[in-house]
Amino acid sequence: MSLRYDQVAELIKIIDASACDDFVLETAELKLSLRRRGAGDAALSARPAEPARQAAVAQAPASGEPSPAAPPGAPAAAGGAGREMRAPMVGTFYRAPSPEAPPFVDLGDRVTVGQPLCVIEVMKLFTTLHAEVAGTIAEIGAANGELVEYGAVLFVIEPEGA
Repeated sequence: MSLRYDQVAELIKIIDASACDDFVLETAELKLSLRRRGAGDAALSARPAEPARQAAVAQAPASGEPSPAAPPGAPAAAGGAGREMRAPMVGTFYRAPSPEAPPFVDLGDRVTVGQPLCVIEVMKLFTTLHAEVAGTIAEIGAANGELVEYGAVLFVIEPEGA
């Protein structure tokens, strides 16, 4: 059994509109696990059930990314006063609302609470991420158009007065 993107997107919509916090579909070929934010360690996870492909994923280099178990918006652990803004889902990171538009923010920009920082696309559904703290953009952790994993650091914001 395989699922098309539109089928997975429809499942996400159904789960989102329901009271269900956790959904798992497992077949011989596929394991699909959907979790509502805060219901578990991952917002969306789909893995092939084949051991060879799982081993390949496990051996892929981490390239310095944080553990996916780290919650979005967790404070920076690197001793700085910066606040890490983490990816709440797996998807494609975009710095601007459209290809022709300027980026939402650049390094050194001052941001306010609720200000848009980026867009993450998952199966043609776009989610805008907003600043959770006011401060200055100290780091941008992903390149425009890059696939980001759940929990990946997207921005580090130095809070005001820190």
